[in-house]
Amino acid sequence: MRQLAASVIVLETADLGERDRIVTFLSAAYGKKRGVARGARQRFSRFAGRLQPLARVQLAWFERDDRDLVRVSDASLERPFAAGDDLERLLLGAYLADTVAVFAQENEPSHALFRLLEMSAAQLAAGIAPQLAGRYFEIWVLRLSGIFPQPRACPQCGRDLGAGAVLVDHDRGLVCLSCAGSGHDARDVVPSAVLAMLVRAGRERLETMAGAPPSTRTLAAVEALCARVRRAFLGRELRSYAMMRQTLGAV
Repeated sequence: MRQLAASVIVLETADLGERDRIVTFLSAAYGKKRGVARGARQRFSRFAGRLQPLARVQLAWFERDDRDLVRVSDASLERPFAAGDDLERLLLGAYLADTVAVFAQENEPSHALFRLLEMSAAQLAAGIAPQLAGRYFEIWVLRLSGIFPQPRACPQCGRDLGAGAVLVDHDRGLVCLSCAGSGHDARDVVPSAVLAMLVRAGRERLETMAGAPPSTRTLAAVEALCARVRRAFLGRELRSYAMMRQTLGAV
């Protein structure tokens, strides 16, 4: 049995029996893990208020090679996710955590993904525009996962994609307008403004982009593109994303 400790970000929790909770968390050095926090549902539990999604926590746990779940032994809060009562930020925060829970690899170092989630949660709580924060996060999750179409040069002819591109290869690749020909669907066209944001996201920090953000129309187009690529890879849509869109649409 090994005892480990690290600064982690809580991704999700689920009740286990009448007293305990299962917590899924991400650490930079150890990747995604799932563990049991015994007594976490009790009124005076030492875990009370410390295992909320997107909270950053100093966590200690025991693990064994023959068990899938670790045993969480201690937790101290480093940073809560302070979104207040802003519905859009709360829903987006749940979506960010759910996305990482799906894309992060168990027991594999996740330094870049950890930094992305920590930065996104902090900026979102600090008041950055949710639409911009969400799109920046989506671009980078797909990029870090190795499934995002390259927005620079056409893989067939080498031409720059700045004038526009077409989404092909089961929604996972981009080619220039010339190589795509005339048989493609208009819904597959990726405008130059969207390509420009993809390039900017690869070069700029989120807070820098917030100083000169893309238009609302461009952000919506980037969201649609990321959703198509994500669904093509997963074969389904994330429940947290569908719930966010449905709830915000109803509001």
